Amino acid sequence: MADEPQTENKGVKAKGASLWGQIAAAIWIGGWNTAQFIKDIAGGVHIDGRDIIVSGLAIAACFTPVYFNLIMDKVREIKLGGN
Repeated sequence: MADEPQTENKGVKAKGASLWGQIAAAIWIGGWNTAQFIKDIAGGVHIDGRDIIVSGLAIAACFTPVYFNLIMDKVREIKLGGN
């Protein structure tokens, strides 16, 4: 009714879950590639520079939503007059 206090939803928030998902993905990619590099070095296989670049780009891609959000916040500040 009108006099009842509103309760807050204390469930999982999308922003927090997304951040933890991005962190987990970056750690997974980093760990997997580290294991592959160690295995290749131990086996005497030459590591291609493209592998390192691609794994770095994959980790950066995990955080693309964060970058996009920061850019959109800056665009909104410019559009609305700096508030």
